[in-house]
Amino acid sequence: MQFQNILFDLDGTLTDPKLGITQAVQYALSRFDIVENDLDKLEPFIGPPLAGSFAEYYGFSELDCKKAVEYYREYFSDRGLYENEVYVGILQLLQSLINQRRMLIVATSKPTVFAERIIQHFEMTPYFTHIYGSNLDGTRSDKGEIIRAIIEDNNLDKSQTVMIGDRKHDIIGAHKNDIASIAVEYGYGSHEELTVSKPTYIVKTVEELKNHFYEEVRMN
Repeated sequence: MQFQNILFDLDGTLTDPKLGITQAVQYALSRFDIVENDLDKLEPFIGPPLAGSFAEYYGFSELDCKKAVEYYREYFSDRGLYENEVYVGILQLLQSLINQRRMLIVATSKPTVFAERIIQHFEMTPYFTHIYGSNLDGTRSDKGEIIRAIIEDNNLDKSQTVMIGDRKHDIIGAHKNDIASIAVEYGYGSHEELTVSKPTYIVKTVEELKNHFYEEVRMN
């Protein structure tokens, strides 16, 4: 099977956003008089919807989660967006997929407006047909909803569509929509997290991901 439609998660898959995201979370927590000096402890915030993470890891109420997301965005929209870097080999991977005439779409839980700015900043806009994310009011933040919107809006053939991501939410979202998935281990999901979610394929590196698609072409 050669996948014609390739959906990419953003954080932890296309780019390494650790510094910007964790410092934005750190800033938001400080507004609640919570001091967290170890940014490594905030890595679980990379990938999943923010409000749910504040609730899960800090026991915030629904109202405090909403406030925390607003504080997070104060920092992120000004600085955190750009405290980020594209993984080595990603641009070459994207170009090779375009050369193979595949359609590439970003599928992220990050608000679309932020995702678009990041993709543009790192000069990746030409590679992607569409960029889908969540809404600023917190709706459509579930990865399953985002993938469903992409499939329906673009009338995609599910059998020719694959979701690539580094967290269980990407794989679960793919399962919800009956499409294939590729879990990447170079991001922020642990091997256990990814294997338990049962992706169609697992790759360890960007190069291995690139080779996966080359092999598809060779087999077809």
